[in-house]
Amino acid sequence: MNRRAELATARGSNEGSFQRTDWVLMATVSLVWGSSFLWIAIGVDSLEPGVVACLRVALGSAALFMLPASRRMIPRSDWFGIGIVAVAGNAGPALMFAMAEQEIESALAGMINSAAPIATLVIAFVLGNRDVTKKVVLGIVLGFGGIVLMAWPSLVGVDAPVAGVLFVVLAVLGYGLTTNVIVPLQQRHGGLAVVAWAQALSALLLLPLLVIGIDGSDFSAKPVLAVLILGVLGTGLARALSATLFGRTGAQRGSVVTYFVPIVAIILGVVVRDETIEAIQLGGLALVLSAGYLVAKT
Repeated sequence: MNRRAELATARGSNEGSFQRTDWVLMATVSLVWGSSFLWIAIGVDSLEPGVVACLRVALGSAALFMLPASRRMIPRSDWFGIGIVAVAGNAGPALMFAMAEQEIESALAGMINSAAPIATLVIAFVLGNRDVTKKVVLGIVLGFGGIVLMAWPSLVGVDAPVAGVLFVVLAVLGYGLTTNVIVPLQQRHGGLAVVAWAQALSALLLLPLLVIGIDGSDFSAKPVLAVLILGVLGTGLARALSATLFGRTGAQRGSVVTYFVPIVAIILGVVVRDETIEAIQLGGLALVLSAGYLVAKT
């Protein structure tokens, strides 16, 4: 199987019903990722986006490399895939979300992130997977409509933070590509090693932005602690667990983990940061979740 066909397939090692381990992985990742939007928002309150982005992937990589399984060497033939994960799944989204949450609320970022499974499916189609049914097409249409509704309050008005929404959409597309790419890599080398090496490469790529952003950042206790939690748990541990989940269940089925993320993000955003959610946004979220259900049932 050539590289493109392999990425397009992205089949899991467990193609049957989700087992208990799969559900535990999904619940853990959902809780940690759902809180990540809060930690990003607290971090960018006084730290530059490049600083937050670089520190989170560097801390995630450092935490994972403390585990022996993460230090497993990956052959040169698979570093193309590691590079894609590093750029599209780590460095790019880390920077995009940090920039976005300077303009939009953490709850909105979490809601738009729920479209990741749809992005995963679209990317799989682009890579060569042509197993598309009418349910899948309907799911994609519903999902797109849901994203528009969730983002609508941020797209209208003179001072609408359109750029913030676009940053999140770009990050979600990166996640869609990464979810397809990471499945065969995880199956060969394990989630810990793949994520640790990809994040180390991401930290190296983002290092110039860290240096540039130091002068404009206030390294007070609260944002630093938020980035520490974000890096070790949200970027390190949760990414490794998600890679394991994707390797077990496949790219499309595993990506449904993000359907539960916005629930956590909304609750934390409203309770901790007094953010407001409009009815039209909740309607959009309902459309995205419905779309995800259709995609998951195919």
